[in-house]
Amino acid sequence: MQAAISVRELTKKYEEGSTSTLALHGIDLDVHRGELLMLMGPSGSGKTTLLSIMGCILTATSGSVRVADREVVGLREKDLPQIRLEHIGFVFQGFNLFPTLTAGENVELMLDLKGVSAAKAKKRAQELLDQVGLSEKYGSFPADLSGGQKQRIAIARALAGDPEIILADEPTAALDSQTGRTVMEMMAELAHRRGRSVVIVTHDSRVVSFADRIVKIEDGAIAAADDTEIAPAGLLSTSLSPAAVAMA
Repeated sequence: MQAAISVRELTKKYEEGSTSTLALHGIDLDVHRGELLMLMGPSGSGKTTLLSIMGCILTATSGSVRVADREVVGLREKDLPQIRLEHIGFVFQGFNLFPTLTAGENVELMLDLKGVSAAKAKKRAQELLDQVGLSEKYGSFPADLSGGQKQRIAIARALAGDPEIILADEPTAALDSQTGRTVMEMMAELAHRRGRSVVIVTHDSRVVSFADRIVKIEDGAIAAADDTEIAPAGLLSTSLSPAAVAMA
């Protein structure tokens, strides 16, 4: 099976004056379609750096990173945003919603970047908010939303461009157990029922049962990669209807 992301002999070195820090070295990793993969390890181990390189936010020092079968190492900085826009959706721990935009407008912004007309963007944003159980929050501002609601808005925005790859950095860290479970059910739904490639950086031991595979990073290298069973069907929502996610 062709990997959505393929990483080979990846190295990332940070240089500051005469000091250099080797953040990643010798990373080999494939992320498959329909898979929920978790990157775990201690703080400072290189998890977020690896996620950021796979997401074309950071550039590698050496090695190969193929995203949707395109080599991105060596591309010019100005070429990377287009790769992100075409193939990748991001979900961040801090939500990264624009506070002066409503929930609907936050989602529409991604569609606007893809050249979708205003009318079609509004319709699609309404559909996505309904999909994550927040259709009634279309006109609400982030300050008026709970943490779980903000994260679901962030997921809707990540899905707006219909990306084949979803990258999430600590998406449940700021959430209570019930809300975090709801967010993970959504992530599992995206991978298992919609065929997306989902990569999650997490310290949250409460959510590991949702992983198809856990890759452990220590000191900038892969320490272990464990195959785990897909979460039992009972743990996954069969739809993303408002009723299924009302608890968040």
